[in-house]
Amino acid sequence: MGAASAPTNDPLFTLREYRKLAPWRLRDLATVAGAILEASGVKPINAAAAARPSERTIRFYVTRELVTPPEGRGTAATYSYRHLLQVLFIKLRQMEGSTLEAIRDELEKTTGDVLERRVASTVGRSLPSPGHLPFLAHDEQPRGRAGQLLHVRLADESVDVRPSTRWRRLEVGDGVELHVRDDHPLAHLKLPDRAIADAMRLAAQRLIASADAPGDLHDQGGNHGTIID
Repeated sequence: MGAASAPTNDPLFTLREYRKLAPWRLRDLATVAGAILEASGVKPINAAAAARPSERTIRFYVTRELVTPPEGRGTAATYSYRHLLQVLFIKLRQMEGSTLEAIRDELEKTTGDVLERRVASTVGRSLPSPGHLPFLAHDEQPRGRAGQLLHVRLADESVDVRPSTRWRRLEVGDGVELHVRDDHPLAHLKLPDRAIADAMRLAAQRLIASADAPGDLHDQGGNHGTIID
């Protein structure tokens, strides 16, 4: 009997994908946690709870014993998947109106698996996989080991998560448009829009001509000029 397939759209399963990206440096932990919260769709009851967790915030959580200390010290300190769950739990509970004191009491009584399930349940099906995190800018993406693993994962899944990507819209002809992403090699050629449009128009003409006469792409004569105006 073959292995059971992974559950689809299961927030707990999706949350566990982040375990593969650990450990994190402090900056990367704050970035990943903030991006997850940004995509969660959970509406906070006050503005303070809406703030994305910063490095300073997480250090404060550690000193207040809300988050367990990291492995190592200073710039060499690393944070695990459990630290991510703790940060997410704290922010989500704050969004629901709980005080830090009440949250600390909850964390002391909550085991790791229960913590994981509560975070997954609160975020729900809006939780994005690592390959779909809504980073707000290129420089916000993780840079350490988490960043390397994330980029490898995105390459494996052929996922593009660059949210700042822009597109050029070129009118090739009546009823035909070409959209060129600004990181595509064609955009890097710095060709005028007209030159790209003319090349696409010619390619379209040849394609249409080949459908009419598959054995002869070159003898379409003057019809080329009237296929796409």
